[in-house]
Amino acid sequence: MFFEYPKILWLELLLIPIIALYIWREIRGQSPALTVSSIMPWGGPGGKFKRYFRHVPYILRFVAFAAMIVALARPRSSDDFEKVNTEGIDIVFALDVSTSMLARDFNPDRISAAKDIAIEFIAQRPSDRMGIVVFAGESFTQCPLTTDRATLINMMKEVETGLIEDGTAIGNGLATAISRLKDSPAKSRVIILLTDGVNNRGEIAPLMATEIAKTYGVRVYTIGVGAMGVAPYPVMTPFGVQIQQVKVEIDEELLKQIAEQTGGRYFRATDNTKMLEIYSEINRMETTRTIVDSFPVYKELFMKYALIALMALGLELFLRIFVIRRIP
Repeated sequence: MFFEYPKILWLELLLIPIIALYIWREIRGQSPALTVSSIMPWGGPGGKFKRYFRHVPYILRFVAFAAMIVALARPRSSDDFEKVNTEGIDIVFALDVSTSMLARDFNPDRISAAKDIAIEFIAQRPSDRMGIVVFAGESFTQCPLTTDRATLINMMKEVETGLIEDGTAIGNGLATAISRLKDSPAKSRVIILLTDGVNNRGEIAPLMATEIAKTYGVRVYTIGVGAMGVAPYPVMTPFGVQIQQVKVEIDEELLKQIAEQTGGRYFRATDNTKMLEIYSEINRMETTRTIVDSFPVYKELFMKYALIALMALGLELFLRIFVIRRIP
């Protein structure tokens, strides 16, 4: 608590001479003005109580005076109030769902590992809007930008290969993701592009889509998925599904160009652990901006002391009118 006008409190010193004068007058008034043979008429059982009770109205008046001075000094209290605003980031996952994502150099396979780790990433960023774009020979939006984590995670779980024509249209996938972000009001707009192949389909060239991303200020992080050299891949044969070693082909130069030209970064994920580390690193780099406005909130306390003064004066008046006069 503090006082807006602390100098007014010096008026409390006036109480010292007032109280001293009152006590002096009471002591002086104890000298008898009339000599009597007996004080029996005034020495009844309630004599002492009546004698002390007559001081109560004066005490109440002193309390009222002191409380009024405190109220005039305007007592106040303050608490620091913080208002936190978060500026979230809009993020779109552009996931390759071509059949090559069924390769089993990840556990259990590339597409499943990519989905599971992406879901962990989603859960760690409650302030951001996120969406999902999938691509193979074509591309489409699996989930538009949303803050509904439950819906987003469910839509991510539904991503699978075979939904669209096979192939790897990186340019189309990137362009579709950009279209979901181009009108976004967010300060930071990010695409996480994940693929395990070489661009071989689509009407839009990857580098043309990269220029579009630069125009709209969209940052692209690219992830090349696949072990070095060869990877086990399930192949249908006359004897059923068999695992064969297939050469891994990733256009790393293209993915590096896309990332560098848009202000992002290229990563190579060779297993589940490496992919988890990549998402963790992106999570650290793309931090949500938090704005904290701190300002004091004042609370006026003078009313409490004004009420004390009013109650003291009211009680004094009541005692003088209805009680003191009736004491014999």
